[in-house]
Amino acid sequence: MEKAIAYEINRQRTLLEEGQKVVQETRLWDAQNGRTRAMRSKEEAHDYRYFPEPDLRPLVIDPAWQAEIGKGLPELPSDRKRRFIGDYQLSGYDAELLVQEKVLADYFEEAVRISQQPKLVSNWILSELLREFHMEDVLSCPVTAAHLGELVQLIDQGTISGKIAKTVFEEMARSGERPAQIVKKKGLVQIIDERALEPMIEEILKKNSEAVERYHAGNQKLFGFFVGQVMKATQGKANPALVHQLLQKKLKKS
Repeated sequence: MEKAIAYEINRQRTLLEEGQKVVQETRLWDAQNGRTRAMRSKEEAHDYRYFPEPDLRPLVIDPAWQAEIGKGLPELPSDRKRRFIGDYQLSGYDAELLVQEKVLADYFEEAVRISQQPKLVSNWILSELLREFHMEDVLSCPVTAAHLGELVQLIDQGTISGKIAKTVFEEMARSGERPAQIVKKKGLVQIIDERALEPMIEEILKKNSEAVERYHAGNQKLFGFFVGQVMKATQGKANPALVHQLLQKKLKKS
């Protein structure tokens, strides 16, 4: 169809530019030669049967009956999209993707009911979940909506970091276990105790004294290096915001 339309656009343009008339006719597509050719001519528009059927009586629909039928309809995708934008503050783009399939929209709302974090849930569904599972498999996949909501809740509460959450999600996708069980079993709880992090940071700065000197000399990019060393030493368990805060404080004193 696309090739036939493109061919006809060029053919009819050429005819008009040459001062010729475009004949009203039915044409068919010749796939072998990549062109259209005449099939039969039509003299008038009514030859296409563009007129009312005289044997059919007009259909008059009762507005009250129509309204009653409308009340029984499920929420339409366009209405749900508007609600997602208004109630959950999602972008139009994200809302459009989520309402394309009812099962996905239902999954999203169930996860939000658990976590109360619509934007974070949307991000996880559209990035991690749909990268791991096909749309039609969402309802039957090991990562249930309740489990995803719980994972987002753990991130929001500061129990685990976003980086650790991806490791937990991978395990959820394999085993179907609850995220809290995985975090407990693997010891992935985020370190938010300053007293546990401060000696570690001091040791890292001491071992990298030359880098500290270059940092104070103006190489501010080394701050990321120090953050990386702390995260490596804690196997990614340290709270990133707290690591930044403590590093800034320690570097000022060094």
